[in-house]
Amino acid sequence: MQVMNSEWTTTEENIAKRAFDIAYKREIESLIDSVRHKVTSLAEIDDMWRLHDFLSVKRHEIDGRYDFRLPMLIFVFADLVKDGWLNLNELEGLNAAKIAKIAALTCM
Repeated sequence: MQVMNSEWTTTEENIAKRAFDIAYKREIESLIDSVRHKVTSLAEIDDMWRLHDFLSVKRHEIDGRYDFRLPMLIFVFADLVKDGWLNLNELEGLNAAKIAKIAALTCM
C-alpha cells in the first residue's frame, strides 16, 4: 500500500498523463472501429437497441476505468496494461517501486 500513497514528482505526473492519454486514445479508437462495424450490420430496430446497450455499457466501463486521481493511477495503469491498452515500457520514468507494483497487479 505504500506505493499507492507515495508522492508523484512533476516528471512522473507528466509521464503518467502521457501514458493515460495514449491508452485512452487507443481504447476510444478501438471502440469507434467496433461501432462502425456494428452500424454496417444494422438490419432491424432490435439491432439498434443492442448497439445502444453496447454503447451504454462501454461508456460506463470507460468512464470508470479512466480515473486520473494520483492515488488510483497504480490500479488504473495495471488494468490498462492487463487489458492491452498500455505497455509497461510506456511508463518508463516512473520510479521502480511504482512500476513493480503495476507489474505485480497485472498478474492478478
